Amino acid sequence: MNTFAHIKPIAKYDKVSYYSICINNQQDSLFEKFVVNNSNTNKEKLNHVLEWIKTIGNKYGALPHLFRPEGETADASALPPKGKDRKPHYTEYGKTKANNLRLYCLRANENVVFLFNGDIKTSQYAQDCPNVKKHFKLANQLTKAIDKAFADKDIVWNDDFTAINCEDDFKLQF
Repeated sequence: MNTFAHIKPIAKYDKVSYYSICINNQQDSLFEKFVVNNSNTNKEKLNHVLEWIKTIGNKYGALPHLFRPEGETADASALPPKGKDRKPHYTEYGKTKANNLRLYCLRANENVVFLFNGDIKTSQYAQDCPNVKKHFKLANQLTKAIDKAFADKDIVWNDDFTAINCEDDFKLQF
């Protein structure tokens, strides 16, 4: 059975345009669901991830080292990035802690990122974690579908590769 989705613009910063995916004509994108689902229970961790989205968007651009690889065969990556000691950190109640909240995404180039969904990662490997496994799997399926849409020219770059274009009625099939 095929699932269909459409692309939704999320935010445009100085260096990065962010997009997400709405599945089966839902109004809220995967990223918007991620924000809502984590706003109460994981507020500080969520704010840390959102701050990275803003910092990458305004200051650095979507450089590869700012995205966390989540497996040797994975197409999607995750935020927050690994820190200097290989652990992402945030501050909660005045203490520095490791952030195990994962947001899966596709870094299409240095100027375009697709934000998907995620959750608290409780296992070393995403595919072994009951919380993130489904988000990780979906992110990899969507990444393959988006890559195919680029190859088929259903999604195209603007002139300076800082944004994407597709037909208003384009449906991503995965």
